[in-house]
Amino acid sequence: MTRDEILSEIKRAEDEAKAQVAQANEAKNRKISAATAQSREIIKKAEEEAQRYAESEINAARKKVREEREKITGKGIEEANEVKKKAQKNITKATNFILTEFERAVDA
Repeated sequence: MTRDEILSEIKRAEDEAKAQVAQANEAKNRKISAATAQSREIIKKAEEEAQRYAESEINAARKKVREEREKITGKGIEEANEVKKKAQKNITKATNFILTEFERAVDA
């Protein structure tokens, strides 16, 4: 091989190497773009799922609070009714006591 042929081969090899590097860079960039898009999609789905989970937990907590409030309110009403019944039973006694005390005060 002559010197020109050798230089020509080296030049061709360099051009092929540059082309391969360019193709590799393009492939790398495509893969990075695809991976970036895929990661955005994964993040978006994870955020949506987290939002659904949070809403579900909040709704469950609200339901539990509502049920607890109803239970406490019901118990309070029950206790108030019991106190009212006891008070009504004692009205006659209280009236008689007050009347007796009033009569004592008047007689004294």
